[in-house]
Amino acid sequence: MPNIVAVLKEEISRIARKEIRSETTSLKKASSQYRRDIAELKRQVSNLQGRVALLEKRVLQNVPSQVTDADAEGVRFTAKGLRSQRKRLGLSAADYGTLVGVTAQTIYSWENGLSRPRKQQLPALASIRPMGRRGAQARLEQLTRSSRK
Repeated sequence: MPNIVAVLKEEISRIARKEIRSETTSLKKASSQYRRDIAELKRQVSNLQGRVALLEKRVLQNVPSQVTDADAEGVRFTAKGLRSQRKRLGLSAADYGTLVGVTAQTIYSWENGLSRPRKQQLPALASIRPMGRRGAQARLEQLTRSSRK
């Protein structure tokens, strides 16, 4: 008797494995197809992000400053004026430096009268003068977003 029970158990196990295998085969195929699709979508997203970053850089480079070099001739610079403008905009020295294209240490030096901006940097400083808080924040966010990519 125990022999029939063992044989019956083996046969039931074999049939169950066969059924499970036939059921899971389609799931495995679908799963692998989904993985391929996901990988392809990730490649496409990465490619598109690269293109967007490139276009953002081009747009930011092509944005004309609101003040031309000729107008920058008449731009006066004072350390006190720079400090008050930065405080008016509510920006840190690092954020203000990002807008101008210099480091936070440079802004600190300018504000404390340790150094003065170069002639080439005056148009960037002058272009920030008419900005308000929202405009400065939007421009800063745009610059930081493009530099991350």
